[in-house]
Amino acid sequence: MVTGASRGIGEEVARRLASAGYDLTITARSTDALAALSEELTDSHQVRVGTVSADMAVEDDVRSIAAAHRDAHGSLDVLVLNAGMGAIGPVADYPVRRLDKMFDINVRSAFVLIQELLPLLTASGASSPLGGKVLAVASMTGIAGEPLNSAYGATKAALISLCETLNTEHALEGVTATAVCPGYVATAMTQGLAETVPLDTMLPVADVATALMALTTITSRTVVPQLVLTRPGPHLWRA
Repeated sequence: MVTGASRGIGEEVARRLASAGYDLTITARSTDALAALSEELTDSHQVRVGTVSADMAVEDDVRSIAAAHRDAHGSLDVLVLNAGMGAIGPVADYPVRRLDKMFDINVRSAFVLIQELLPLLTASGASSPLGGKVLAVASMTGIAGEPLNSAYGATKAALISLCETLNTEHALEGVTATAVCPGYVATAMTQGLAETVPLDTMLPVADVATALMALTTITSRTVVPQLVLTRPGPHLWRA
């Protein structure tokens, strides 16, 4: 399953998983984009690709994603938690209502999906040497504070903690979780930052997708709680 699959990192990871032979459930808000991607991947790779149009801020929508996947596939090897919302602003006057929505999308939806799909992931953990994998797209801002990223960084720090705790509770059952923490990635979400962080200095989407795919090949005997991807430059721990 790949959330936030209609563009950017999610779309690229969905393409690569399909190319590797995975049947998929892909989800995003855009029905048309999902349908087009599903048709393309099905035709190109002869895999089953189900789509669910959903708002990750709405709990019932999130649970419907899990239900659709269970009904369509009945198993789950890899859960890619990529859907996310980003919005910057100073701590002094950041709207709390926006903070709440960001937590719903970036953290609560991930928590609910993990709860709903844990039985399927545990079954994969018992039946495959690769186990059941949760791959969460977090952010460098969840590790090192950045100006104007207090809210976004807080949600990503929570996602990192969620992955770490999932490992402590379920890694012995073959379910492992990795928070992939890139600096700024050249996607639609970061285009508004181009004046301060040129797009050609940001991480390529393809590199982040490559890192995520590499994690799918590691057995469950090796736990990678966190994977940091940073941009070149004199400051290592920066977005």
